[in-house]
Amino acid sequence: MPFVRILVFALISLTVSAATLRFDPNLPQAAFAAAEIQSALARANQPSHPIVLQIDGSLDAQSYAIEHTGETLTVRGGDARGLLYGGLELAEQLRLASGDATRVQPANGRPHVARRGLKFNIPLDIRNPSYQDAGDAAQANIAEMWNFEFWREFLDSMARHRYNTLTLWNPHPFPSMVKLADYPDAALRDVCGTALPLDTERADEPVAKFIAGCGISQPVLDHLIVLKPMTIDEKIDFWRRVMRHAKDRGIDVYFVTWNIWMNSLAPAGWYRSQENLQGDAGLYGINNDQTNPRTIAYLRACVREFILTYPDLAGIGFTPGENMQDRDDEFDREKWLWATYGEGILDAKKLQPERSVEVIHRVWQAGMPKIINDFVRRYPGPINLSYKYTRARIHSTPAPHWAAQEIIPDLKKYGVKSWWNLRNDDLFHFRWADPAYVSAFMKALPGPDLTAGYYLGSDSYVWGREFISTRPNHPRDLEIRKHWFNFLLWGRLGYDPDLPPARLTAILQHHFPDADAPRLLAAWTAASRTVALVNQFHWRDWDYMWAVEGCLDLRKGFHTVDDFIATKTMPGSGLLTIPEYLATRVADPRKDKIAPPAVANQLESDAASGLDYVRSVRAARRPIAKELSELLYDIESFAHLANYYAAKIRGATHLHAFRTTGVPGEQAAAVNALESALAHWKAYAASATANYRPQFLAKTRTIDWVRLTDDARRDVDIARQSTAAKPQ
Repeated sequence: MPFVRILVFALISLTVSAATLRFDPNLPQAAFAAAEIQSALARANQPSHPIVLQIDGSLDAQSYAIEHTGETLTVRGGDARGLLYGGLELAEQLRLASGDATRVQPANGRPHVARRGLKFNIPLDIRNPSYQDAGDAAQANIAEMWNFEFWREFLDSMARHRYNTLTLWNPHPFPSMVKLADYPDAALRDVCGTALPLDTERADEPVAKFIAGCGISQPVLDHLIVLKPMTIDEKIDFWRRVMRHAKDRGIDVYFVTWNIWMNSLAPAGWYRSQENLQGDAGLYGINNDQTNPRTIAYLRACVREFILTYPDLAGIGFTPGENMQDRDDEFDREKWLWATYGEGILDAKKLQPERSVEVIHRVWQAGMPKIINDFVRRYPGPINLSYKYTRARIHSTPAPHWAAQEIIPDLKKYGVKSWWNLRNDDLFHFRWADPAYVSAFMKALPGPDLTAGYYLGSDSYVWGREFISTRPNHPRDLEIRKHWFNFLLWGRLGYDPDLPPARLTAILQHHFPDADAPRLLAAWTAASRTVALVNQFHWRDWDYMWAVEGCLDLRKGFHTVDDFIATKTMPGSGLLTIPEYLATRVADPRKDKIAPPAVANQLESDAASGLDYVRSVRAARRPIAKELSELLYDIESFAHLANYYAAKIRGATHLHAFRTTGVPGEQAAAVNALESALAHWKAYAASATANYRPQFLAKTRTIDWVRLTDDARRDVDIARQSTAAKPQ
């Protein structure tokens, strides 16, 4: 270990590997950056230059400059975050140069998108779940949400990837996070899970309602298990510590809710329906009834106390809808939100007048004029909207069109901004990489006059610690560690979408020193393109409608060859559906459109790139490090999946041609293509199960590739048993 000497001046000076590192000890962000620089220098074999980290108010917020001043390396930041990002940039340059300070290049950084965040559905307790927490990932991660070391690693990783916003989503987090004098029994003691299996195979209605997000069922409560003993005071101390650590890493924390879900306060299994508008009263007379004054008073008190309890909380977001009624009286959505969240925040500000609390008002099942008139214009503080920018399919197109059609005209009309909710409800297993896609995506985002920021995350998965690896590390990796390059891309390219490709390649080379990084990145990117192309061809907007990794959805199950014939392509994708292609390929070639065979060709080409690389690495018969070995299986899985969908698209095209024309050769071609698809699915199942065991996803059923092989086989039977349409 290098000798470290600490001298206390206006700045702290550390002697590290013969280099003096000076920074302000009162800036935690600077201290973290200094620690990263120290780590990069620790393995240096040569003396380094003196390094100074300092604030320079002439620079913009979050901006930095790195320069040589004589023998000194100086990092200047426009604010604490800018200094943090400049320090991280210097640390990375030193790390990639093996600590050689003479190879450090001057650099300047300025954020492309000012606020870059993550969306994290947080399962606080089985009695206090996030929205649709029946999935394996949520249940396995309840205890992790109360593990400070989890949050330390998670938040440190966020900072390294240049995220500065964390949104934590839970329908009603308050029972696990505040105590109220007027509602002492509302606070939950201990952290609990359930011993009751939660999956879509269960037929009993109470569990089905829990899976659908409708409330907590009595069977769930009957099987409670204590995961961690904690008092409410201990819980409050815990979250104060987490939020302070986030602040020290330049990260603002928001909590976002759905409404109306009182969870542990409402009667077990109670949910709103047209037949049960009033419902039974729960604890303190509280339930999910929109007209219940006790629920309104309680939630208003929760919001007030939440703000007063957590001084480092940046803001609160909320969702009208999901479990609210369409009304046109004093209990309509916006009036209810104002009576609860709006008044609750104002109550807190009466006690803390200096407090700034940003509101994030989601645009979901609510009309824009009412949002503006009944809430936005009444709120005397910072407030922004939130819109699902890519539906649930961030891996579909880098230039989605829905915002331009549905919300941007209103943003301009009313002079407000929106947070862009970037929903990844596609990928829960395989490591993904496509730098050009992310760069184009960030450049296509609306400008700062319309954009409050973005947050990336899922609504049917908890990105906590992974629990599905067949070869887990100990302790198991955080998802942000396992998918480090994916998270890096969406954070770093949000800060700088022009980050040079050579830098990304160098980062990969440092991470995988035994790999040929340029070839690795090219193959990885090609294989990863599978997801966007399949999503565009087989378009299903929302999370429960489609899981590309399993070719299934929540309601129907496996998507057959018939589904690939019937399902539309993504609007604006330029792709022809199979019926459109067969109807127009003679009369109208549609040269401006991409036909299904071309889609299949592209999938096969990308698959070949991935498989060729994987085979070449394995053929070299050199030892392969564990993480690189796992990545090779992920690339291989993407490639086999691409080949599967290519063959399925070909089979569906021939099958529809046979049914509409009666040409026997088309049926034979369909059977052959679908038999090929089955072979590719078997190869896919073999590579996927090398890394992962089956898991239940709350929105799209259990993905068990081996069991799903029977479904892939049934496509062949469908083709064989099909008959041509009778002539009219």
